[in-house]
Amino acid sequence: MAAVAIAAIVWLPQLAFRAAVTGLAAAAAAEYAPLAGRRSGLGRWLVVLVVALSTWLLSERPFNTPLVAVLGLAVAAGFVLGRGRAIPSSLAALFGVVYIGIPFALLAHLRAVAGWRATLLLVVTVVVSDSLQYYTGRMFGRRPLAPTISPKKTIEGAIGGVAAAAVFLAAAAPLVLSGLSRTAFAGAGAMLSLAGICGDLFESQLKRTAGIKDSSDLIPGHGGVLDRVDALLFATPVFYVLVRSVL
Repeated sequence: MAAVAIAAIVWLPQLAFRAAVTGLAAAAAAEYAPLAGRRSGLGRWLVVLVVALSTWLLSERPFNTPLVAVLGLAVAAGFVLGRGRAIPSSLAALFGVVYIGIPFALLAHLRAVAGWRATLLLVVTVVVSDSLQYYTGRMFGRRPLAPTISPKKTIEGAIGGVAAAAVFLAAAAPLVLSGLSRTAFAGAGAMLSLAGICGDLFESQLKRTAGIKDSSDLIPGHGGVLDRVDALLFATPVFYVLVRSVL
């Protein structure tokens, strides 16, 4: 999976990359719809269609959607995580655009305006954070981070992931981007990691509220597309705003 993702980011022509990202968004939307109360029928496929169209169109010209995504996801996270509530089914399609459509569109547009190296930097930072959260949590985890949402996540694991993302971005970002100090890039890495953790917990809470263990069984042993990109969805708008501020 990692090899396919890297190959797509590095070698696909931009139009093909947009199409691939739109396909991923549609797959994620099909898994998200049941979590928002649209389990079958026209309602579910309307969510998929709206998300896919928004991804395709906004990936060419995102307008002010990065700030919309950052603010919208922050409000939704407070609603879902803070109050333990689900996304209202009446807002499933609209929120699907904010949650899935805009972040994937920004991912595709990021490659167009900043190149494949910046896009790969984002993805690798999220992977580094996720990986170190897991291994740090396994080795040192004692205190649960959010026991009612994700019992296996620990505070120690979260600290390890944040620190790893900060160190990685401080070391790698100056090779790709300019305009910020290593200290600023370290802070950005910590922000990306925190956003990713929030995205992971957000999807976990949606699944818990809907009574679903995995978003799908598409990837044996790993769940569905949404399970693989939950952190990336929250981190992408933050990274996009950062990159556009230094370009």
